[in-house]
Amino acid sequence: DGAPVGIWNGEQQFWISRFLIRKTEYVDSSVQTLGLEVGINYGQIANNLPSPARVSYLLRSLNISRVKLYDADPNVLLAFANTNVEFIIGLGNEYLQNMTDPIKAQNWIQQRVQPYLTRTKITCITVGNEVYKTYDHQLWSNLLPAMQTVYNTLVNLGLDKQVTVTTAHSLDILSVSFPPSAGAFRQDLGEYLHGILNFHAQVKSPFLINAYPYFAYKDKPNEVPLNYVLFQPNQGTMDPNTNLKYDNMLFAQIDAVYSAIKAMGRTDIEVRISETGWPSRGDENEVGATPENAGLYNGNLLRRIEEKQGTPAKPNVPIDIYVFALFNENQKPGPTSERNYGLFYPDGTPVYNIGVQGYLPELIYSSATTNNVRKAFLGLTITRARYLNDDISIKSLLALIFLFFFCRDSLSAVFWSWL
Repeated sequence: DGAPVGIWNGEQQFWISRFLIRKTEYVDSSVQTLGLEVGINYGQIANNLPSPARVSYLLRSLNISRVKLYDADPNVLLAFANTNVEFIIGLGNEYLQNMTDPIKAQNWIQQRVQPYLTRTKITCITVGNEVYKTYDHQLWSNLLPAMQTVYNTLVNLGLDKQVTVTTAHSLDILSVSFPPSAGAFRQDLGEYLHGILNFHAQVKSPFLINAYPYFAYKDKPNEVPLNYVLFQPNQGTMDPNTNLKYDNMLFAQIDAVYSAIKAMGRTDIEVRISETGWPSRGDENEVGATPENAGLYNGNLLRRIEEKQGTPAKPNVPIDIYVFALFNENQKPGPTSERNYGLFYPDGTPVYNIGVQGYLPELIYSSATTNNVRKAFLGLTITRARYLNDDISIKSLLALIFLFFFCRDSLSAVFWSWL
């Protein structure tokens, strides 16, 4: 049910003992991948996650080509070098004041973005996350200047055509969300959001929303139909102003944001979902947080993405969504649900079945395989050199072998991207 787009027909399993590689291939039409259309949030608030190099392989085995980070972790950016995966990287709220300073903004971009651009596809920077949820008025005031300064710095460095700038909002920036045609922003945010919207229109960047129908169901399970929030068959609801029918809450939320933007005089800004998901576990008062519901929500959502569906008010604009999240994160604060939004456990096994399977390379630390490791790496390197002909000289080959045996622990990200 809810099987996403694409057929995985070439398994490549890598068992790694400090870079030992064994590759096998076969065709299996029963295993499917998520496809290129869906993005994934890769959070790292945990102490048991696999290395970025292994995550890189997992995501490629799932055919995911869009990843959203909450920082600009150099280990991740290196691990995904030459993979063609597009990245949204993040500047946390703690950076906003500094990013209003052009010198500090330039230093950050030159240190954390520019060095990776030649090999890793960084396409967007989110400046802050859910800033208006904090009720910190200093952050509110710093958000737009920080976005403008980061963007102007990209222009000055000639990077603005490659990297865009935006920020992600929580859905509670809306004062009215139903009916969708009456969507409106909170009055206390009007002056701030007016400037933000003008910025988006000027630089042609998307308006990002973190939308979770789960929260609406959890708060009012006796009033919100479960099938309506899970994309399951249901009677739906009608917008009395437009006579448009909605068969799920997420699409209604998206159109409510479009209406709120239109009410502020803008019709030229695209709305994208930077986070949505469903927890597989929760506390006793977190109604509906089960693996079954999480599987239905994400599986049905992925089917809608595969079908390139638009919302009732924007039927010709396919929904653009980053699912939250890749892994369960065991150190996230808050209720139990916060630590259980992942599609996968840290060992790479699915938390629930939505018809997809990825492959997370295993790390084998046994010293008994040392000789096989060296032979395998040497054979792989020589084979690689033959295909590259004169591109790798004998000296370069010997240097590579030397680096492997004496510096192999620090070469993980480089080796993965070299493959």
